Amino acid sequence: MPKKFFNRYCPDAALIRNNRYLRIFGEHLHSPNLWHINRLSIARGFSIGAFWALIPFPGQMVGAAWSAIIWRANIPISILLVWMTNPFTIPPVFLGAYLLGGWMLGIPVIEIPDSLSMHWFMESFNEIWIPLLTGSLTIGITLAVIGYFGINAIWKWHVMRRWQMRRKQ
Repeated sequence: MPKKFFNRYCPDAALIRNNRYLRIFGEHLHSPNLWHINRLSIARGFSIGAFWALIPFPGQMVGAAWSAIIWRANIPISILLVWMTNPFTIPPVFLGAYLLGGWMLGIPVIEIPDSLSMHWFMESFNEIWIPLLTGSLTIGITLAVIGYFGINAIWKWHVMRRWQMRRKQ
């Protein structure tokens, strides 16, 4: 079941290899380990994608692809998971990360207007970037660790259940 589920939603390896934005990785994208669907590659890919999704950096997809290549993780899962933070989820996610970072560092948070704008963000950047980055790294690392061990546990549980069902038959 896990392999069929991931195969259904993962893009074709050839499409990713031929993507003009990912060509900067050259021949590294041709390694078959980056496209296999197995417990470790999916768990690593989930961790990498979850981590990069929480980093307030415009090049999240490139960072996820680069990390997946280095760690031999599933590239499509890594890149797709970055989209957890999309234009609809970015404001609440990064607001929560900023508040968490401010709390962790003991820094009083600045007043946040009712309607967030890019103008406000640029004016307040010097005051908010340290708590935002601290909170984002904390949430990203926590989500990556939970995701890695969670995917491994679910995958193992599923395989064990299938073996038990086969023994009963």
